[in-house]
Amino acid sequence: MTARYCRFQVEGRASYGRVDGNEVVVLTAAPWAGGKETGLRRSLQGLTLLTPSDASKVVCIGQNYRKHAEEMGKPIPTEPLLFTKPSTALNGPGAPIRIPKASQEVHHEAELALVIGERLKNADEATAARAIWGLTAFNDVTARDIQRKEIQHTRAKGYDTFACAGPWAVTGLSPADLRVVCRVNGQVRQDGRTSDMVFSPARLVSFISHIMTLLPGDLVSTGTPSGVGVLVAGDTVEVELEGIGTLVNPVEMEP
Repeated sequence: MTARYCRFQVEGRASYGRVDGNEVVVLTAAPWAGGKETGLRRSLQGLTLLTPSDASKVVCIGQNYRKHAEEMGKPIPTEPLLFTKPSTALNGPGAPIRIPKASQEVHHEAELALVIGERLKNADEATAARAIWGLTAFNDVTARDIQRKEIQHTRAKGYDTFACAGPWAVTGLSPADLRVVCRVNGQVRQDGRTSDMVFSPARLVSFISHIMTLLPGDLVSTGTPSGVGVLVAGDTVEVELEGIGTLVNPVEMEP
């Protein structure tokens, strides 16, 4: 049985809750940290949603869909290609993606992200699979013109607002074969399935855990299908994950 959990802000304070229809049941703490239901309910309508977790880091995977590797002119990787985004790049549902003045070509990348539920180090795949607490939609926003001219991804991927996640995290859902769709102004740009991944979510989490310690609430974004494309100020971008929901963000220029 699936369940939806969100993080939201009221009067400047962030809280966690379980989504129950049009309401949110407030929790005492993060659900992966044993948060209990308080009995207090808030209307989901008008609630300011944040990213589903206050992640210490976001670990992303490059070229994990065969067709995306092909469209980028890259070989299919033989082991996962990792890069990270800082926590300052996190951007919640409805919050604007800000195009930096340093870039003239910012792209969307619709992805499935994994929410880690426990501290993890040097885990085998079975242990890694159990540590995947939930799933959420993710937009790995990328300054493509900057990425093309550098051998590393930190600058192109790390700008503020370039790690969009939400609208909530879902538990009890298999990541094995979910539809991933990206729309810009209502037009479908990306349409793939997680079954086309080169490396499975469990393999990715295990691999990462042999490099760095994963902490509860960390996000692992699993790569994007083909069809990445340009975002411009005034656009509205949607990332829809089957069984999870739709993450919507407007696009504007950096002030």
